[in-house]
Amino acid sequence: MGARTDRAPVALDALTVTDEGLSFTLRREHDVVVDVLLDGRRIWSFWSVRDTEPARPGRRWVAWPPPLHRFLDGTTTLQLVEHVTGEVLATTEAVLGGGTGRIAVVDKDGRPLGLDKSLTLSRLFDSRDAEQVAPLLDSIETVVSALQQAGVEPFLAYGSLLGAVREGGLIGHDSDADLGYVSGWSEPVDAILESFRLQRRLVEMGYWVVRYSGMAFRVNLREADGALRGLDVFGGILRDGHLYLMGEVGAPFSADWVRPPGEVTLEGRVYPGPAEPERLLEATYGPHWRTPDPAFKFETSEATRRRLDGWFRGTRGGRALHWDKAQPAVLRKGLGPSAFLRWIRRLEREDHRQIGTYVDLGCGAGVDTFTMARQGIPSWGLDFRPSHFKVVAHRAVRRELPATYRWTNFNELRSVLPTGAEIARSPAPRVVTARHLVDAVDGTARDLVLRFAAMVCRGGGRFYLQTLRATETDPVTGEDNLRPVDIAELVTDIEARGGRIVHRQDVVEPPAGPKHVDVTGRAGSNELTRLGVAWD
Repeated sequence: MGARTDRAPVALDALTVTDEGLSFTLRREHDVVVDVLLDGRRIWSFWSVRDTEPARPGRRWVAWPPPLHRFLDGTTTLQLVEHVTGEVLATTEAVLGGGTGRIAVVDKDGRPLGLDKSLTLSRLFDSRDAEQVAPLLDSIETVVSALQQAGVEPFLAYGSLLGAVREGGLIGHDSDADLGYVSGWSEPVDAILESFRLQRRLVEMGYWVVRYSGMAFRVNLREADGALRGLDVFGGILRDGHLYLMGEVGAPFSADWVRPPGEVTLEGRVYPGPAEPERLLEATYGPHWRTPDPAFKFETSEATRRRLDGWFRGTRGGRALHWDKAQPAVLRKGLGPSAFLRWIRRLEREDHRQIGTYVDLGCGAGVDTFTMARQGIPSWGLDFRPSHFKVVAHRAVRRELPATYRWTNFNELRSVLPTGAEIARSPAPRVVTARHLVDAVDGTARDLVLRFAAMVCRGGGRFYLQTLRATETDPVTGEDNLRPVDIAELVTDIEARGGRIVHRQDVVEPPAGPKHVDVTGRAGSNELTRLGVAWD
């Protein structure tokens, strides 16, 4: 999406600034990019109509982005400036929070920060001088050379290519660098195999590589001053007259628009580019790519998204789920077992059952897994976000506890089946738990959770789950991170998998206290259902 220039001037006035956001009168609803300046420095940008909401006739309202909340305490001269023309649309002296001191959006070392197009708080290029960006340019040269040695023809992509072609330099409201390449293979599986060979070659050359998907990864480089810099590398394929480039491009494309590689200049340095870079920029950003837009949002078509997901993003499915994460400082104070785990242990004792293996699906911070391992029980903590259980997992290693923490994605059959098959060979009887997992995933993942439980629990195991219960006041269509579940439908699904309900408890539970991890993220009490399931 690009800004229009063939229009009447924007009429924006009556600006009001509060701790919650900005409101203003927009008498001509032209949708333009507006920069928010605090004491003369751009911090954030938004589209005047697309990114705002109607407040009352003639007025628009936009909330402060969450990453800025911690800074909004003090006084600042706030200006709204049209990005393309530089016209100052409104100015006010704003007092936010306690109102003492000047507001400064900076990092812990006092270096200026701003929001990029993804509303990520970063050190943007407009706050760095030539000496500060030189290490990044060096890193691009290093990774380009390494990729060439590994057998592909890389080129600047996304914001890096846009800056080189449009401005000859780094884009001020950008914060990172991107490279791309187009595989010589057209079949996705062949291109994926090539990508993994490329990764192994880079590792052999001494580079630290972190993989995003089947066709995208990041190369991390440690610079002389100790700073860690990552460059994203996006692979693509030409197929059926289209270019599919991770992670947003799917457009009609000719092979000779990519090859042979051309050259582009970025900050005075020459780098490889596509044969016709303008073609790739139009496919990426649309026909208005020459117009600067710090609030740009990709409008990837559903057809392209499905293809890229199905071909290359399998191992990243469900990434948008908001799993709770306990802060390391909280974990170091020590946490006790959840109320859910205490309920399970009481039932197992009443049934005179000795737990042979404990498995926590969607384990989050991994505290319940750690608790069971401390009892000498082989325990597994499975979660999509390893960073959440990292602190507790390290503690378990130091104490030599029988705890295994593993990345697992319950949106992916190829992740669920191997892990389930391995755990199904562990000591029995096995207890599998899922605290607020079935109410955090969609129907496909829920079915895989039940499939996993059936695989592991057959022959005497038990599956225990806790979920938000759908009620008349809190229906299935709730909009929180967790969605209340229709218990009757869930029981039907369990029975269709051969399970039978052996325990049920409906409870109203307040949010967890300071000694427990609250995974609901919801204000007030929660109506919950706990089920115990057995497979004969």
